[in-house]
Amino acid sequence: MGAPSATGATPGPETETRGAGLILFTTQTGPQPADLADVRATNLAVVLRFVRTHAPCSRADIAASTGLNKATVSSLVAELLDRRLVRETGLAENRIGRPATMLVVDGAPYAAIGIEVSIDELTVVAVDLAGTELLSWRRAFDGSSASPGRAVSAIAALAGRAVNRVGGQGREVLGLTVAVPGLVDAGGTVRLATTLGWRDLPLGADLRRALRDPGYEVVVDNDANLAALAEFRHGPQAGTANLVHLTGGAGLGAGVVADGRLLRGGRGFAGELGHVPVEPDGPLCPCGRRGCLEVVAGIPALIRRALPDAAEDGPVTDFAPEVDRIRTKARRGDRATLDALAEIGRHLGRGVALLANLVNPEVVLLGGYYATLAPWLLPAAEAELHAHTLAPEAGGARLLASALGTGAAASGGAARTLETVDAGRLPLRDPDRGAAREPGPSARVSRKTPTRSSTAPGDPEPEAKADPAAAAQASASPEPQPTDPPRQPAAQR
Repeated sequence: MGAPSATGATPGPETETRGAGLILFTTQTGPQPADLADVRATNLAVVLRFVRTHAPCSRADIAASTGLNKATVSSLVAELLDRRLVRETGLAENRIGRPATMLVVDGAPYAAIGIEVSIDELTVVAVDLAGTELLSWRRAFDGSSASPGRAVSAIAALAGRAVNRVGGQGREVLGLTVAVPGLVDAGGTVRLATTLGWRDLPLGADLRRALRDPGYEVVVDNDANLAALAEFRHGPQAGTANLVHLTGGAGLGAGVVADGRLLRGGRGFAGELGHVPVEPDGPLCPCGRRGCLEVVAGIPALIRRALPDAAEDGPVTDFAPEVDRIRTKARRGDRATLDALAEIGRHLGRGVALLANLVNPEVVLLGGYYATLAPWLLPAAEAELHAHTLAPEAGGARLLASALGTGAAASGGAARTLETVDAGRLPLRDPDRGAAREPGPSARVSRKTPTRSSTAPGDPEPEAKADPAAAAQASASPEPQPTDPPRQPAAQR
């Protein structure tokens, strides 16, 4: 990933856009905020992103890569140090020239929380702004029978416990993101989650009410999207600009990162690979249609095929013990189990081939319980992928097991808050309390926010002096922005 570019490059041909009291000049280098406070907020985010992706780095490194002048970089770093978003780690002695004080992301006073909702459990993960995991919990949850009201209460209770834990450590919670296996609109309403039996559930609004309108943002998003964000941000394939994460739980969804951004589609519902029809006369899907990929290649289909006795006492709602049984039998070489895994692998491979031909990912990651069973799924899946991908010899998608486990979407939920901070929604220091607080709905610092102007004493030059050539070179690689601000679920504050 390349370095982020700074706002303030010399504009080229431009058009003027007015709205919400802010003028943006759209130029060859992108939208340019005309308000100096917004320029500073943007440049703070640029510096923070650079430190996150290039740490440890020096002030001189930042200036050279972003095109910002050294005095401005020093001013921006001083503010980030004051907000405890970055910290100094000492001198680097093995560099040419004078030893430089190195910078890394701090963020210890802040926390981001993600919760993943699945049919058999709830998972919560909290991290600080450096991405260090603060907690990871799981609790049993019968999503197939829980009413929406009970589900909201269970999610809110788990969120409350996590908030209390990190709050007791003196950390400010900046955001809660809840991952749901279904269609989620931009307002946080779950339009359809077939495995949970939810339709038109205003989960975001209900959670904010249950949490008594907390001072942090509450966002609801699709689980596959958030799992893909986790892969892109901190998995072994981090930084891969074109990747797909396949969920492997009660349903089958695809989170697609294309050219460094989440592919959301017109209404935010992209990636529902599980409901691509593959057998017109196949089994009935919970969505009401027949032969969806999910019902022939999902984990429930595998359990039915490999463990015919599993549903004797009713539908299976706790998958972990059954998946463990399948893995044990596969290790022992049980022929029926191996045949079942191969059949599921073939269906998966054909589904992945559809994605490979449509969006051309570099890598497709099998997540959830698929990752647990990958040694037996991958051979058949890879064979089908190769057979059905156009020109696979030209460099087709690699099919791998995800290393992030069954809580990938919870990790991605926490990472989504880090993405918003990196994009410019920085926590502010409260001078009266010395504590952190979040800005309002704007992703930028408001022009009413008491921040030091770039032309204030001690800042010799305005910040809008970035070198356009250096900025363009620094931004040559895709930036890690899968949250896709125009289409991401609206932060309901």
